Amino acid sequence: MFHPVVPVSVDAMTTSNGKVVLVTGASSGIGRATALRLAREGHQLVVGARREDRLAELAATAPGVDVRRLDVTDREDVAAFVDGAVADHGRVDVLVNNAGVMPLSRLDSLHVDEWDRMIDVNVRGLLHGIAAALPHFQRQGGGHFVTVASIGAHQVVPTSAVYSGTKYAAWAITEGLRQECDPSIRVTTVSPGVVESELADTITEAGAQEAMRTYRANTIPPDSIAAAISYAISQPPEVDVNELIIRPARQR
Repeated sequence: MFHPVVPVSVDAMTTSNGKVVLVTGASSGIGRATALRLAREGHQLVVGARREDRLAELAATAPGVDVRRLDVTDREDVAAFVDGAVADHGRVDVLVNNAGVMPLSRLDSLHVDEWDRMIDVNVRGLLHGIAAALPHFQRQGGGHFVTVASIGAHQVVPTSAVYSGTKYAAWAITEGLRQECDPSIRVTTVSPGVVESELADTITEAGAQEAMRTYRANTIPPDSIAAAISYAISQPPEVDVNELIIRPARQR
């Protein structure tokens, strides 16, 4: 679902005091909102997604945002995405690992192909991003990983077993990364609750579709999550915002 936004002017996108920020899954939802917000704040954005038509629309809305087709399940594609950003901009300061899918279903429905897709995007895609960016951060002596996980990393409901499993894995991988990294590399996990997005549109199981309509009765806009990401990356170097959970006030 798209929301009208005010086009970002070129003047607003000066990077003299900004960071080079990479965002995956930027064609819609949280990724798109994050790209737009951070561009307005003066950062240089390099964003990737599979849907090139959506990327073209984003580039038209926010002149100066560098858009590239990206499949996070392809390790070489992710490496080229990160290495290309470094080649063009001299460094990369932040990687927002946002790409994710959520085709919920009961386990006894045996939607194995959908399980595999969630594992490939939500877990392997995250690992590919870490593998691509970590050597650059180490060479630079600093950087910031932001993982967009989910409230599903903290709770399991019927139909969410595999999705929650992938998001718990994302949380665990990111927490392990935080503990292993030098303090110059900051690590943040952002876990959204119910956010206006297209994620629910990928659900094919009828029962899960119906349950999701009730579950999504109260939502917050994706810019609410973008604001949290902005907060985390704007902190001074000695401050590491490790984890944020953002959800509708009515969500319980």
